[in-house]
Amino acid sequence: MKRTRFYLDKLNGKIFGVCAGVADYTGVDVLWVRVGTVALTICGVGFIPLAYFLMAVFSDNKPAGLYHDREEQKFWQGVRQSPARTAREVRARFRDIDRRLADVENFYVSSNPRLSAEIEKLR
Repeated sequence: MKRTRFYLDKLNGKIFGVCAGVADYTGVDVLWVRVGTVALTICGVGFIPLAYFLMAVFSDNKPAGLYHDREEQKFWQGVRQSPARTAREVRARFRDIDRRLADVENFYVSSNPRLSAEIEKLR
């Protein structure tokens, strides 16, 4: 099960789940995807109904349990939209965690007069 693939979302879909799948894939609200699809079809963009039908026929259904929670869904939508930006964000989070962990280690490992006084008082 790949989280970066397009899947039909029949659970949230109206007809075949194509618009709901596009919304899930891009992170755009499904209402706007549906409005855009209808508007483009009415404006005479002839390939939209054909593309919709082909996507409905050839795309796989969204697997159950693809995302564990809403935060994971947002993460994977970000990966699909901009993999480089998401990688930078993940690296920045790890750097921040590493910095905070170093601060905690430094606090407890370095000479802390107050902590030393408490330890000496216990002896």
